[in-house]
Amino acid sequence: MPRKKKGERKDAYWLRDLPAMNQITPCLMPNRTDNEAYINLDIDLRPLDAYLEKKNQGRTEDKFTYFHLISAAIGKAFVLRPRMNRFIVAKKIYQRKEITVAFVVKKKFSDRSEEGLAFLTYKPETTLDSYHESIMKVIHQTRREDVKDTSSDAMDILTKLPHWVLRLAIRFIMFLDRHGIAPQSLIGTDPYHAAIFLSNLGSIGLECGYHHLANWGTNSCFIVIGKKHWTKVYSPDGSEDVHEVIPLGVTLDERIADGYYYSGTVALVKELLAHPELLELPADTPVEYAIKR
Repeated sequence: MPRKKKGERKDAYWLRDLPAMNQITPCLMPNRTDNEAYINLDIDLRPLDAYLEKKNQGRTEDKFTYFHLISAAIGKAFVLRPRMNRFIVAKKIYQRKEITVAFVVKKKFSDRSEEGLAFLTYKPETTLDSYHESIMKVIHQTRREDVKDTSSDAMDILTKLPHWVLRLAIRFIMFLDRHGIAPQSLIGTDPYHAAIFLSNLGSIGLECGYHHLANWGTNSCFIVIGKKHWTKVYSPDGSEDVHEVIPLGVTLDERIADGYYYSGTVALVKELLAHPELLELPADTPVEYAIKR
């Protein structure tokens, strides 16, 4: 068996041949939380509402929602724009081997109810229908009171240790994580190790807003979905267009790509959500879009 090269990880490839500026920047600014770029955008709900009405016709349960369409569009954007699927650890830039999507699931809508961690893979052949099937399966499994995800189980075990032992254990786990060898029992469903971390605040009636990244883990993209609201847009001729939108707050690690690349990704997501039928095709199907200036 060939020997593993120094700096390689089981979840990603070390990008060794990037331009000099890309390689030097993580050395100058090593912490992910010090390199956050925040983007906010509004998604016009009119095409989504029209699509969902047709898509959910005859369905009585597990209906398609804004969350399914928005998260599917972001997953497809990561497939078509692979630089989005990078992260920086130990001052090295890595390309993930898979696109992973994670979010927190409330088992019940009550103050005392526990939260579960949902974690799934978005593949090049994924379609909206296959993604919806996978996401509903994960949600139903996570909401079972008798089931815990692997990361929550591991954390329960750790918190039973004496506090001084817990501190040492966490330092050791962080060391393992920096080298890409942290046990899957701990990070297997940890959203801070996902390519895309989603928080659907709109589902609990909260406004959209900024959410930080974390130095722990490998997540470079945190997206908050807020509750829908009305907005007014003025056309060049001065006419008004009043319609509902759903806001997205996107926090990114600015070291993994430049602003133009991020702008293209935003343009692609908007195009997909303006024409949600495009999500029915395999995720690696090319889409034409343009950056509006």
